[in-house]
Amino acid sequence: MRPVWIKNAAQLVTIAGENGPRRQEQMSELSIIQDGSVWMENGEILAIGTTSELEVLYGKRAHEADVVDASGRLVTPGLVDPHTHVAYGGSREKEFEMRLEGSTYMEIMNAGGGIHATTRMTREATEDELVAQTTRRLDSFLAHGVTTVEGKSGYGLDLETELKQLRAMKRLNETHPIDLVPTFMGGHAVPQEYKGSEEQYIDLLVNDMLPKVAEEGLAVFNDVFCEVGVFTPEQSERILEAGKKLGLIPKIHADEIESYGGAELAAKVGAISAEHLLKASDEGVRLMAESGVIACLLPATALYLREEAAKGRAMIDAGVAVAISTDCNPGSSPTTSMPLVMNLACISMRLTPAEALVAATMNAACAIGMEEKVGSLEVGKQADVVMWNVSNYQELQYLFGVNHVNIVWKKGVQVMG
Repeated sequence: MRPVWIKNAAQLVTIAGENGPRRQEQMSELSIIQDGSVWMENGEILAIGTTSELEVLYGKRAHEADVVDASGRLVTPGLVDPHTHVAYGGSREKEFEMRLEGSTYMEIMNAGGGIHATTRMTREATEDELVAQTTRRLDSFLAHGVTTVEGKSGYGLDLETELKQLRAMKRLNETHPIDLVPTFMGGHAVPQEYKGSEEQYIDLLVNDMLPKVAEEGLAVFNDVFCEVGVFTPEQSERILEAGKKLGLIPKIHADEIESYGGAELAAKVGAISAEHLLKASDEGVRLMAESGVIACLLPATALYLREEAAKGRAMIDAGVAVAISTDCNPGSSPTTSMPLVMNLACISMRLTPAEALVAATMNAACAIGMEEKVGSLEVGKQADVVMWNVSNYQELQYLFGVNHVNIVWKKGVQVMG
């Protein structure tokens, strides 16, 4: 594999610094190099600095490398999406029309649509079919500058299909350029066959599903949908604590539709992140800041459901580390565009352009435990790099709803552009 030398970048945004969640004013620190240059070799970043600095270090080896002139362009770390439901069967475009006609998310779900509809289609799909469908979505993520993706199960809600989803993601992590980080989410909903017997399903999840997932090493995280009509805070705590005993790190879908104590529970169980948080209480936000839980906010989901977005500005000001994500899923956010999500974070949650970029890189990496490898451009880190058809990071957020990707490198290999 030939080295790659990117040179003459108008702005090289490295986001270099401590490998940990950025909070408050730290979320505006981008570590920008004008006339920037990166040397990538054997999948890693070997040098970073100004073009003149790298000319001194590597000028004599230029003939060995693929030299890329980034004049007039922005170069950043590969984007990280820390919350997706990317591996599923089928599609739910009819529900989009139902919502436009007045049906709510929970009304559709309680009528057998929503998560239950995708569960039926995912149960019917073979593992190979799931791999094929998910490959198309991951290809689209790459085209939008995303090089690392978290993926949840949760569309099986039985042992066989949950394992099928996770095994499909394991195969894709081994074969697709994107790093796909797996989360078990048997606690996505109570399947229809257990309606009225919710505790029996939780017993199955805790006693059968979680141990099997842990035994096969199929997941890093364990997530649960703590919401009115889904899992109570007490049930959610039981599921998350059971996963912790098996080595699975807790995440939680919290306070999306109603304020339900999900943010408070995230702090209590030591979750790495709490997701959604549209209705999180002030006390929950305070506790998250105090305990170091990352807020993973999903502005495209709020837009798609025509809900007011989470209070990202207030969370940052309160000392919470904020990450952002597409929430790619078939029902409430069928998108793979992290650039759009960054735009929406600025428009609907009042993040600054710098904060949005940090939320989509370093803080997103921290939300899935990948900060030692990805999320910034630094010597020794994985060579996940994006070159954009804009000259600065403000323009990236300013030009709304446009994919500005020029070239994407994953582990030093050009995979798009």
